[in-house]
Amino acid sequence: MMGPVTAATPQQFAPDLPDQTEVVVIGGGIIGVMTAWELARAGIPCVLLEKGRVAGEQSSRNWGWIRAQGRDIAELPIMLESQAMWPRLASEAGDVGLAQTGTLYLAKDAADMARYADWITQAAPYQVSSRLLTSDQVADQIPGAARRWAGALWTPTDYRAEPWVTVPAFARAARDAGAVIIENCAARTLDLSGGRVTGVVTEVGLIACKSVVLAGGAWSSLFLRNHGISIPQLSVRATVAATVPLGDVNPGGAVDDRLAWRKRSDGGFSLAPAGFHELFVGPDAFRAFGGFARQLIKDPLGTSYKPFAPKGFPDAWGTPRNWSGDRASPFEAMRVLDPRPNAARITRLARDFAATFPGLGEVRIAQAWAGMIDVMPDVVPVVDHADTIPGLTICTGMCGHGFGIGPAMGRIVADLAQGNDAGHDISRFRLSRFSDGSRLVLGPNL
Repeated sequence: MMGPVTAATPQQFAPDLPDQTEVVVIGGGIIGVMTAWELARAGIPCVLLEKGRVAGEQSSRNWGWIRAQGRDIAELPIMLESQAMWPRLASEAGDVGLAQTGTLYLAKDAADMARYADWITQAAPYQVSSRLLTSDQVADQIPGAARRWAGALWTPTDYRAEPWVTVPAFARAARDAGAVIIENCAARTLDLSGGRVTGVVTEVGLIACKSVVLAGGAWSSLFLRNHGISIPQLSVRATVAATVPLGDVNPGGAVDDRLAWRKRSDGGFSLAPAGFHELFVGPDAFRAFGGFARQLIKDPLGTSYKPFAPKGFPDAWGTPRNWSGDRASPFEAMRVLDPRPNAARITRLARDFAATFPGLGEVRIAQAWAGMIDVMPDVVPVVDHADTIPGLTICTGMCGHGFGIGPAMGRIVADLAQGNDAGHDISRFRLSRFSDGSRLVLGPNL
């Protein structure tokens, strides 16, 4: 049974910390790993620092979808670049379970179909393969379902892969290309001279560098706040379960108003509640509430609220907000952010999946886990230089969409770190949108 990387996963990357390099990448998720791989391909010396395990957090805990379908239109050309990269990356890194099996968004009613049609219209300039299916066409594509849907949005060119296999495999490929990857090594603070990046202070010493990429996922806001940069990023808990091997339903990813499912390489299904996440309320939640107000009103995340984050979480009440490089940081206190899944939701997932596909028989859960998704008020990431700290590039707030788009985002961030053009219009992802008076535009709620 395949499942997420945890603190118990054996350490794969344990070289000594070099004295210096060109670029330091902070964070060993899909964005950080792909940034390091792209830098290494370009012959740029780089060191990736991961406080725990590569892919230990959301990058191995996601659904494994590689979808263009339903993307924010500003993300779409980047996602299409990413999809073009995936087959090559998989051939270089080894078997990661990559398959082009498509994505289905199943419609409850005519209102859902209208939203899907509107997205297709907006995406038309990019010549995506997405199309609407009628209720009868859905029934033909998913035979044996006990439920009748109003129709669907269908993108046959979307892929899937196994995230817990993929990201470590990509990290090994990056190492083989020349990147230095170090697990169990937290970046405590930036080392600055004249306000500019000159290195990173780690728990084992200083590494000098000219440029730093922060791809810290749920921990990015905490790291940045210690350096005077505030971003309205929150983290929400998402629960996932894996079934024992079952018969076939449809080969790719699908979601309706109750649950999402994806066939896995081991013969089971990954299941998740549709549109349900849990926010542990802490200092950042209070601080960022105003920015999230419109999102919370529309409630695209289906958020449930918990009064206290567990000890050591990024937004826990007792987590330090300021520290110096000469003492242990919050990142060392929690090597891997491994939240407990929602047990009640797991039970409901098994029941709902069995009710939807009675021909499968008993749906038994073999494994369950949760991850903390870093989210932004407008449901798109921050991908930008930090104007107040020259030499720092930020890529965070992927809003649960990072796995599929990760390869192209890594390419973009590697170029930004070298002072090159991004190759796409990334103005929607600028850091200053939260402070320059811009009206935030929410991403798609499909």
